[in-house]
Amino acid sequence: MPIEHLGLQLTEISPELADAADVLSDQLRVHLHRLAQFLLPHAEALDRRFLAKLKEREFEPRQFEPRIRTALASLTPGAAARILANGQPPLKFIEQVEYNGRRLAKLNLPPSSIVEALQDYDRLLTPLLRKLLPNEYANFQWVREQLHFCVILTLNNAYYQVREAETQAFYELFRVELESRNLDELLRRFLETLVEVCHADAGHLYLLNDKRSAWVLRAKAESGAPNVLTVVEVPNRPAKLRMLAKSRQINPGNGNGRALLEPSWKDQFQVCWSIPLAAGGRTAGVMQFGFSKPYEWLPREQALLAAAAERCLMAAEKARLMEDLAAREEQVRQLAEHMLHVEEIERRRISRELHDEAGQSLLCIRLQMEMLEQSLPPEQTEWIRKLREARDLTERTILEMRRLIAALSPAVLEQLGLGAALRQLVNRFRRLHPIRVRLLLSRLGRLPQHTEIIIYRLVQECCNNIAKHSQASNVNISVSSSDGWVRLAVEDNGVGFKVEEALARKDSFGLSGMRERVALLGGRFEVRSHPRNGNGSPDRVRKRRGTKILIRLPVAKEPPALNLIEPIAAKQIGGRTARSIRAVGA
Repeated sequence: MPIEHLGLQLTEISPELADAADVLSDQLRVHLHRLAQFLLPHAEALDRRFLAKLKEREFEPRQFEPRIRTALASLTPGAAARILANGQPPLKFIEQVEYNGRRLAKLNLPPSSIVEALQDYDRLLTPLLRKLLPNEYANFQWVREQLHFCVILTLNNAYYQVREAETQAFYELFRVELESRNLDELLRRFLETLVEVCHADAGHLYLLNDKRSAWVLRAKAESGAPNVLTVVEVPNRPAKLRMLAKSRQINPGNGNGRALLEPSWKDQFQVCWSIPLAAGGRTAGVMQFGFSKPYEWLPREQALLAAAAERCLMAAEKARLMEDLAAREEQVRQLAEHMLHVEEIERRRISRELHDEAGQSLLCIRLQMEMLEQSLPPEQTEWIRKLREARDLTERTILEMRRLIAALSPAVLEQLGLGAALRQLVNRFRRLHPIRVRLLLSRLGRLPQHTEIIIYRLVQECCNNIAKHSQASNVNISVSSSDGWVRLAVEDNGVGFKVEEALARKDSFGLSGMRERVALLGGRFEVRSHPRNGNGSPDRVRKRRGTKILIRLPVAKEPPALNLIEPIAAKQIGGRTARSIRAVGA
């Protein structure tokens, strides 16, 4: 029959209930009401016999057996007869089946047990129909089959709804775990999701502190109220820890509110749930949910929250480890920048001491030898020759020392900037090595001093590696700056090498040191090299051989002053230091 004939509009029912109710045709409706009128006088007796039959069965969990039997009794033709005899539409019975089907699903009753129970009721009903209505038994049998089909269809949908809600809940928890940026956000969103899944009015999440002396409120979710977190610490006692180490339903009205960590909940809610955050039999925290109306905690919901609590604890521990790792990586990065800064300071100190002490002493020695050479009589040719050789050696030593001083701390870099320093570096490289070098500086204005030093050292290291290993005849160096980034490219036509092997060598620090320095500063380091292997035509080999190094660095600010003694600071929550999650003995 059309849905409208059942007394409800389409917008008032779910599509699944509409499908079940649509099975009931006009003819079936007539026979269904006749069956209801016949069964009503016998419904109470049938229910007693049916419940007695159910008591012979054992349902798990045993403590919920009365509720299971009551829910099963609401699915029978006798239950339908009561509803129809009172003038209510068949859809009302379908709604009752769906509601109790969800309860049975949350009670973890297998669908096969429901089918067996309904078959028991049919075995009780069949002899009665055969005896009292033998002429209409065939029609009533058809009605029972159609009604049974509607019940099974509705039960399947009810079980599906429960399983789908659980799947959606775990999917949402998984999404929260992926999207959360820190531990606080993870705990808050986990709790908000579970409050919605449980249809609770409020939820609190507590973690034990490091000293196991207090439960610290780390997240809360309350409907209709701003979730502003204030640091709350509830003193811990061994008895309270044992109490909170097990999942339990708390009824504050019965004086059973000692397990509640929020005192105001005793007067605010009628029912509360408490779920420990535990792993390996050890408790690290607890979640508590409050309900303003009585809400029975069914086994399937208990299992769902227990699994969610375990996942929450694992995700929280992972988030804490990630935060610690990020903090340590940041400390390593700051330490690397600080060490580079210290290295430059030390280079300046050494170059200054070489210039002021050793350099001046060598100049004095050279001057003294020149004066001795001039003071000797002309006939002392042998001594004059030896003094001249010593003076020439001293001059070469002074020149080499000046070269070392310039390499350690080029004054032109501080005075004229990176462009002038690179030109000076390339000119010296050309004088020392028979290699053609082309330097291209594109839009390279004045950069922060720290950045200029880093770029200079990288180019310097590339030139040293080319001079030692590449056997190149041509080198192209390009440096440009734009959009807050500095780009460096160094390309040669040398013999090349195998990049993976060079980076993996433990006795080589040039290329690996450059890569680590760039990585620690947040940049990108790429090496492309084609080693000479002797295969193919000479032209083809010549085109492919050589090495190209590409470096991309952010324009760094001046390195921060770093306290190398101070440990990594813990994350601040509500003005107090957040403690790491540590499981304590339950």
